[in-house]
Amino acid sequence: MKKIGRYEFLENRDETGNLIVDMLDGTGQSYFVEFISPRNQEKTGWGDVNPATGKVEGSYGGKFKGSIKAEDSVLTPENGFPDAKVIPGGSYMYSVAKKHEAWRLANGLSV
Repeated sequence: MKKIGRYEFLENRDETGNLIVDMLDGTGQSYFVEFISPRNQEKTGWGDVNPATGKVEGSYGGKFKGSIKAEDSVLTPENGFPDAKVIPGGSYMYSVAKKHEAWRLANGLSV
């Protein structure tokens, strides 16, 4: 099992959108966040429109989308993330706050 560290997780973050949320409440907890692109986003044609033909040319949608495909996720048990979960839609900060609140309660800390 190869554990992914903070620096490895944040490599290419402009392309992946990965980020780490550090809780500043004295618990020292950190939450690693990956943004998973919707399946239909992979079919979107990004590029320049050629005025002569009206067709999209070039391919700019492969990088710097701020998200990754689900199968490219590094948040796996093999990489040291046994509790990774996909949380659909909504605010990632709300999801992190709820997960941290549950962690605090499970560890006997007040919310």
